[in-house]
Amino acid sequence: MSDSTSLSNSATGTGLAFRRADVADADAIAALVNSAYRGDSSRAGWTTEADLLGGQRTDAQEISQLIARECSALLLCLRSGELVGSVHVERVDDATAYLGMLVIRPVLQGAGLGRLLMAEAERFVRSEWGAKRIQMQVITLRTELIGWYERRGYRRSGELRPFPYGDARFGLPKVMGLEFEVLEKPLD
Repeated sequence: MSDSTSLSNSATGTGLAFRRADVADADAIAALVNSAYRGDSSRAGWTTEADLLGGQRTDAQEISQLIARECSALLLCLRSGELVGSVHVERVDDATAYLGMLVIRPVLQGAGLGRLLMAEAERFVRSEWGAKRIQMQVITLRTELIGWYERRGYRRSGELRPFPYGDARFGLPKVMGLEFEVLEKPLD
């Protein structure tokens, strides 16, 4: 992937660029992810987990580790040079990639930027790693989010994974019964 891949203004209504993150971006990415998932700032958008989980979603150390990990990338969405979104992708095996931490700044959600960033992530894993399918896991209580992914071609696998209760790195649960479901999409 080149350092920056621009989308046409006609496709987005604004000039966007995508690039792969480096370690110098870790603090800004962590702040963006936390603002989109947790706390009062996340309530400005529709992807908040603030009613389900407290605490932070990530930190700069975890982001730096993801950036440095082989077969892992954080992709940034920039508008006029300003960070407005990010997504983590990771190679699972020769045919499968994982997508996680897809975020758009809460006040910009609902304008199609998430869809464009997800499409860029899918393009990246296809072209860079030859992935034939992409997976993610979503908290099952997030029905509106699961519906959003389903409208973009992801399907519920029926595979459920337990929520890591007791591990503050994943958040402080405010409700019981949290679990993840794996969603998958073919990339042909």
